Amino acid sequence: MSNFEQQAAKIRNQPGFIAALDQSGGSTPKALKLYGIAENTYSGDAAMMDLVHDMRTRIVSSPAFTGERIAGAILFEATMDRQFGGKPAADFLWNAKKVVPFLKIDKGLSDEANGVQLMKPMPTLDALLVKAKAAGIFGTKERSVIKQNNAEGIKAVVAQQFEIAKQVLGHGLVPIVEPEVDIHNPDKAGSEKVLKAELLAALDKLPANQQVMLKLTIPEVDNFFAELVKHPRVLKVVALSGGYPRDEANKRLAKQNGMIASFSRALTEGLTAQQSDVEFNGALDKAIESIYQASKT
Repeated sequence: MSNFEQQAAKIRNQPGFIAALDQSGGSTPKALKLYGIAENTYSGDAAMMDLVHDMRTRIVSSPAFTGERIAGAILFEATMDRQFGGKPAADFLWNAKKVVPFLKIDKGLSDEANGVQLMKPMPTLDALLVKAKAAGIFGTKERSVIKQNNAEGIKAVVAQQFEIAKQVLGHGLVPIVEPEVDIHNPDKAGSEKVLKAELLAALDKLPANQQVMLKLTIPEVDNFFAELVKHPRVLKVVALSGGYPRDEANKRLAKQNGMIASFSRALTEGLTAQQSDVEFNGALDKAIESIYQASKT
């Protein structure tokens, strides 16, 4: 089996979850603040990215962070370009930890229109995908946000997501399509109904030999995404925490059969730069175990 086939089998079959370690420039100061590093203690993007890379390195290097409970990890481009433990980041994840590497490829969100935020244009995407494939990346992640139950907006989100997904598939990578329904959306359940119909229609149009992954907000109605979980064009459906605290996200996720976590903030909740290695590894182990158990249902 090739690396790609081994990685696809791991994502498809193994109990576990995906660690989202892909905070970008916009969300990094907040992530560092939660980690116990105040904004007034560093200056400039380079220093900020060095600090967040130190945080990510500490997480992935921890004995708690292994492929036994973690199926994959999503990296920011600047992380892919750096090293963990003296090895290129994606290489370290797969060869040292048996964790499948993914790359966040979107350039952030456009301003809200029709109740949604589409992705900003990605004019250099092909070059990034070539670089990602060469670095040993398995798949990508691209995020849009649905803030209102607006059928036209939701249709536009799914159309854009699948347009990018086809570009990703063309480079031999597996896209994680992420049309996040904001947990504060006033008609979250209604939005999920429209979204599911649009996703099923788009999936049905994919060629039989292609599969995507879906990263979705945990639905209001338990197992509402069961048809997506079982769809032959879907490798895996993963759940985002969406701002729910870890306990709440885990409780909601445990009720969704076949969905696994892809948590960011809910994974790093409670970790700080000030903790000793023993404290840090203990807190991370506890977080990983709780998310792993919620993902096993």
